[in-house]
Amino acid sequence: MQITIGRLRGGFCVSWRDPETGKRRRFQLAARSRAAAEAEARGVYLRERASGGGVTIETIWQAYVAHLGTKPTASTMTYTGRAILPFFGAFRPEQVSTDDCRAYVVLRSRQKKAIGTVHTELGHLRSALRWAAKTGLIPRAPHVERPPKPASRVRPMSDPELRPLISACSAPHVQLAVILLVATGARVSAVLDLTWDRVSFETGLIDLRLPDGVTRKGRAVVPMNRMARDALQQAHAARLSDHVVEWAGRRVKSIRTGYQAAMRRAGLSDLSIHQIRHTVAVKMLQAGRPLVEVSQFLGHSNIQITERTYARFMPERFADAARILDLPGFDDPAGTSHGATIRERRVECQGAGWWVMRDLNPRHLRCERSWFRPSC
Repeated sequence: MQITIGRLRGGFCVSWRDPETGKRRRFQLAARSRAAAEAEARGVYLRERASGGGVTIETIWQAYVAHLGTKPTASTMTYTGRAILPFFGAFRPEQVSTDDCRAYVVLRSRQKKAIGTVHTELGHLRSALRWAAKTGLIPRAPHVERPPKPASRVRPMSDPELRPLISACSAPHVQLAVILLVATGARVSAVLDLTWDRVSFETGLIDLRLPDGVTRKGRAVVPMNRMARDALQQAHAARLSDHVVEWAGRRVKSIRTGYQAAMRRAGLSDLSIHQIRHTVAVKMLQAGRPLVEVSQFLGHSNIQITERTYARFMPERFADAARILDLPGFDDPAGTSHGATIRERRVECQGAGWWVMRDLNPRHLRCERSWFRPSC
């Protein structure tokens, strides 16, 4: 979007070259500040293009990215646009159809792109079109069909995998980053963004948050465990910059290469760095921590995200519901097979030895061979 903000009659104006005629077009703006003029100018430009039937997906896409400014989504859309715009860029919004969306999915699949990637790309297209409709740049947003979002590929790592992985990190900054990922459950971006002013050895807290609006992903304030404290104290003593994870005094933007090298040395494969975050969540849930606590630790915006991603790793949460389905008379008297599938508690009753309780009814406790009241 090649527009120019200038001064006209004591205020601001916007001008551009018409791509079809080559003539210069100029419009007076009502804005009284430079920032307001830039925002108004985009709207004027798009409305004028739309009135002449010239507004295209590419025009809307570029305007939406400019509207997002410094938000992380704007940077992401720069990459997704490389796939979307060659296919949809010349379309006008009303020309986008379900058949086009399905043809795009077929094309990207032939290019060996994951369905999750295609889902995200079409999601960005839908967001841009909805924004254009909301701001009045187009009458309405067309329906953008997306393939079903694939199930989360959660593959938690075991302790025997984590220990050699950390030991295999040859570069100190890579090892520090991996330790923090394991100790905080944070995303890689949060660890690489962490600065020393948000690490408090006095309170034992690590503040992973950034100012509001900088990231669309939630981040949390988490306590540092012993492993994290030891690693952070060593790094703090040798620090050369404000960032916790650094290399030669410079901020580290990616540890992908170092992590993959550590994976090879540890004899591991098919474990992306994001699986460390999944591992943290699963370890907490399997240790019996409440779902809401895990959700807050991970910085999820709502507990439904946590439940949707990790509920299958909590089979014990349905144990009480499964016990309701037990049929009387089908108990194994010897307790050799059926009893092994039921969560059991053993109690001593009137010195008669240990009995297995199967039903924690508040009035009656079902024993292996008989019913008795809690007063027995």
